[in-house]
Amino acid sequence: MDTTYDVIILGAGAAGLSAGIYTSRARLNTLILNEGAVGGQMVLTHEIANYPGVEITNGYALANIMKKQAKDFGCKIKSNIKISNYDFSGDLKTINLNDGRSFQAKSVILTPGGRPRNLNIPGEDQFKGTGISYCATCDGDFFTDKEIVVVGGGNSALEEAVSLTRYATKVTIVHQFDQFQAFKHAIIEAQENPKINFIMESELKVFSGNGKLSAVQIEHLPTGKVAEMKTDGAFIFIGYLPNTEDLHGVVDLNNRGEIVVDTDMKTNVPGVFAAGDCIVKKYRQVTTAVADGTIAALSVADYLRSKN
Repeated sequence: MDTTYDVIILGAGAAGLSAGIYTSRARLNTLILNEGAVGGQMVLTHEIANYPGVEITNGYALANIMKKQAKDFGCKIKSNIKISNYDFSGDLKTINLNDGRSFQAKSVILTPGGRPRNLNIPGEDQFKGTGISYCATCDGDFFTDKEIVVVGGGNSALEEAVSLTRYATKVTIVHQFDQFQAFKHAIIEAQENPKINFIMESELKVFSGNGKLSAVQIEHLPTGKVAEMKTDGAFIFIGYLPNTEDLHGVVDLNNRGEIVVDTDMKTNVPGVFAAGDCIVKKYRQVTTAVADGTIAALSVADYLRSKN
């Protein structure tokens, strides 16, 4: 079994699989190491209707097509592994696994992805994809002529709530404080939208339904009073967490834990690149992750050519 590669890609989401397609097609000996299920956040998306060139699909199907493409070009993929530590200090980068195996490569692309911050309340895991969403652009159209709840009080929550009024008949913003943590223009735009209502100083406590989300329980924090509200969907915008907890001290991260890269997806460590939802960026979509992975792969090819 090979243990030394031209490039090792850490993560098999949209960015990692795209990078694997490009590096393996460029005849680079490529290994993808993936701790979870192949596809990353993609597989949580029930329907994808805005992927260019594909009228409609789901995340699981798209991930499997990408996986097949990468493997057909010769990319090796090892899933359900657990990484114990990294050593990127030398010309050969080393990744050690918990089971004692070790792999080395001349270059590395970090694509661990990220995850929306959860409320961690009863029913949230149950109704993800069947009423609960973390992406207005991805799923807004599915709630046309429906009544929905938006959770959060920052710029993302208010801006996405406004965008969701293009589809929903009523949007109720639930926020735990008595004022919003957003720019003034975002607050005014939301307040002036006739489709948006506000429930302040309140938190969601429970999601409920039969097969799909149909109601939420909301606690008014100053009084402790809990009321149930019927709803067709809930969008949660309370922040985003990159999966970079084990990369502190390995590559440069910003104060949100995102990997700092340049326009070529280079990190501060020579030979180490990063792409996808783990990097410093504004927009997180399947298409942007694919683009990041493509750029990282092409940059790796240039880097390895320069070393020869």
